[in-house]
Amino acid sequence: MSLEPETLDVVVIGAGAAGLFCAGIAAQLGLRTIVLDHAKKPAEKVRISGGGRCNFTNIDCAPDRFLGDNSHFAKSALARYSPLDFCDLMARHRLSWTEKTLGQLFCDQKSGAVIDLLLDELAAGNGSLRLQTVISDIEKIETGFRVTTNNGVVESASLVVATGGLSIPKMGATGFAYDLAKKFGHEVVSPRAGLVPLTFSGALKDAFAALSGVAIDARVSANGTQFDEAILFTHRGLSGPAVLQASSYWREGAPIDVDLLPGVDILGVVKAKREADGRSTPLQWLEELFPKRFAIFLGPALGIVGDQRLGEYSNIRLAEIAEKLSHWTLKPTGTEGWRTAEVTVGGIATDGLSSKTMESRHVPGLYFIGECVDVTGWLGGYNFQWAWASAHAAATGISQKAS
Repeated sequence: MSLEPETLDVVVIGAGAAGLFCAGIAAQLGLRTIVLDHAKKPAEKVRISGGGRCNFTNIDCAPDRFLGDNSHFAKSALARYSPLDFCDLMARHRLSWTEKTLGQLFCDQKSGAVIDLLLDELAAGNGSLRLQTVISDIEKIETGFRVTTNNGVVESASLVVATGGLSIPKMGATGFAYDLAKKFGHEVVSPRAGLVPLTFSGALKDAFAALSGVAIDARVSANGTQFDEAILFTHRGLSGPAVLQASSYWREGAPIDVDLLPGVDILGVVKAKREADGRSTPLQWLEELFPKRFAIFLGPALGIVGDQRLGEYSNIRLAEIAEKLSHWTLKPTGTEGWRTAEVTVGGIATDGLSSKTMESRHVPGLYFIGECVDVTGWLGGYNFQWAWASAHAAATGISQKAS
């Protein structure tokens, strides 16, 4: 270990999407920059994203697709670095992409190519990456910060923390950023798992396990926010895009509301079915609308028993069935937790940060970016766009301050 500290302009802690991108910009702006990370490989969460295809942004990105205690905080950074800006960077690296549903952009060359882009951008500015580096201490000094590691001591005028949140601990996620933020006087909004499957207990768990693998389109609402996408039944409860989206808004002990036929006049449809084929049973009608296994499960849940024909059902009874189909209220017992959560909801409180530069309002020269901040995007590339935008805000802010 060198006894003399290495002097730099910028030290970035965390070699994920936000950290590498920030370091690459800073280095190309002429700042002596290094990235430190305890992992053996950089950007492992980028590597597994989108099943290895890397949903690197969303063309429909807008501030209202993000949640946090301050819903306006992300506006500035997102406005100054857009999805089109990152697409331009991809094109300069001769990478292409495909737009999937709901504005999601996936890299045609897969996630490894996006990681190479980030590393090439860092190298283009002569920035350095130091992996398998464990930080033992960070001090505020007169000239900035002193970072003590197992690979030596580095000092810099600016320190950027981009170590992510608590999601997917097998990838090396830790609470490092939160601990450091608290050390320097920042508040932390209690982190919780987001974009995560919901779990159930008792009879519902058994029923959903029996339906495991069945998927249906639905509208899932939690805490006043709703999503129209697929839901998937699992051995432990519910997953699928609509449920993952709603999970970021769901709070423990609260119910979720499921509309099984969103946008459909269910009462009108079932009345028409009764008029056209009054001899059919409600179960037969349900099997026309849903996968058979789910239709059979729904029967008892809707109070449908026996072989009574639709023609024998009153308007009041049909209205009751329609109401239950449009407002199926379920109460999860929890989530699958950090193991499968795609993101962390909560994090470093934004009232202690500049929305323009991500710099600490308490400690000049200290910056927090990416997932560790209390800004969480929807499923579908939004969290990558926050990584790019917040990294860009910090790197340009540091450069302007240094000039």
